[in-house]
Amino acid sequence: MDKHQQLINYVASHKAANVVDIDREYDRLFQFDFTANNTQLSPDVIADTHKFSAWVDDRLTANNCIYGIGGYMEHRTLYARSAIFNTATEEPRRLHLGVDIWGPAGTPVYSPYSATVHSFQHNAAFGDYGPTIILQHNLDGLTLYSLYGHLNTESLYDLYEGMVVEQGRQIASFGTETVNGNWPPHLHFQLMYNMQGLQGDYPGVCRFSEKDVYQQNIPDPEIILQFNHATII
Repeated sequence: MDKHQQLINYVASHKAANVVDIDREYDRLFQFDFTANNTQLSPDVIADTHKFSAWVDDRLTANNCIYGIGGYMEHRTLYARSAIFNTATEEPRRLHLGVDIWGPAGTPVYSPYSATVHSFQHNAAFGDYGPTIILQHNLDGLTLYSLYGHLNTESLYDLYEGMVVEQGRQIASFGTETVNGNWPPHLHFQLMYNMQGLQGDYPGVCRFSEKDVYQQNIPDPEIILQFNHATII
């Protein structure tokens, strides 16, 4: 049995705790589109973090939503805003590997399953994750890592590698744009089977030509998030 199917089977028999306090019965989730098809979002807005944040807030308010979602394997032109995704000689990184949950700074973040702290660090470059936590889960013999990016600085306080985290425990909060890598407040949530020797960081955006390789290691977070059971607009 491959790892994807193992994960699907585990989640089917072991309910995950909410990563964010979303009530799937009553909350409306706004599906953001950050591809080139979104002509409402201009390069001028994307380049200015304050304008970008206001644009995200306006979309949520206009649609009566607390949270916005989206992004797994989405090809996003907006990464042109940051040098960390662009080089002069190589294909730029544009393919988003996790799911983003857009919402207010300070929103609590929880561990979906029991875990230990694998690693953490502040990835402080413009456009990066900002404060980042990576948990390691043992799901009936299947090793799974979960990454939480764009957190507040306080989320890293009092952590240590190997620290035990109970299922459903609050592990972090959404950071403000001043500390979260200069993004509108949101959580980048990503799953990996193999950390490939990395600590406190793992690519959340790759080159489109690398999609098949990364997709083998990075399952769709929807398997755990189960947003398809909510009202998505």
